[in-house]
Amino acid sequence: MFEKKSPLHHLLKNVPQVGKLEWIGIRPQRKEPLKQLEYCDIASGGGLVGDHFSGSAKSKRQVTLIQKEHFPAIAGCLGLNEVIPEQLRRNLVVSGVNLLAFKNRQFRVGDAVLEMTGLCHPCSRMEEILGPGGYNAVRGHGGITASVVKEGRIEVGDSVTVFEE
Repeated sequence: MFEKKSPLHHLLKNVPQVGKLEWIGIRPQRKEPLKQLEYCDIASGGGLVGDHFSGSAKSKRQVTLIQKEHFPAIAGCLGLNEVIPEQLRRNLVVSGVNLLAFKNRQFRVGDAVLEMTGLCHPCSRMEEILGPGGYNAVRGHGGITASVVKEGRIEVGDSVTVFEE
């Protein structure tokens, strides 16, 4: 039977904004500082090459992303002048597009295609890194997790868009 799509369905599907990849970081080992990169390969079924999550084919957390626009909100909750990507421990920082609009969608970053798998909740290390209240300051601002659909190279400055086949 033909199913009529609701107006809300059309609103959720419409993501005309083009985001920008602002920062790339890998975590070579668990709990180690992030290493900033200008470009990186994303492996199919594994994540960013060199990241400690790379090779975790069944993980829904192969790649983590956060919006640059959330940094001032996190800093403001903590009374800080700023927070930096290394503190928040996400692989990719993007700007110009609402990452939550990628729910149930595939999206392209550079040559790679990712699929949102969930929200990226803060870990207890936020207290250690950002100070008292760090965990709660990041809640709701932690970004998303994604799995790799198609491998490819990404580079700072690449576009971040909904993937349409």
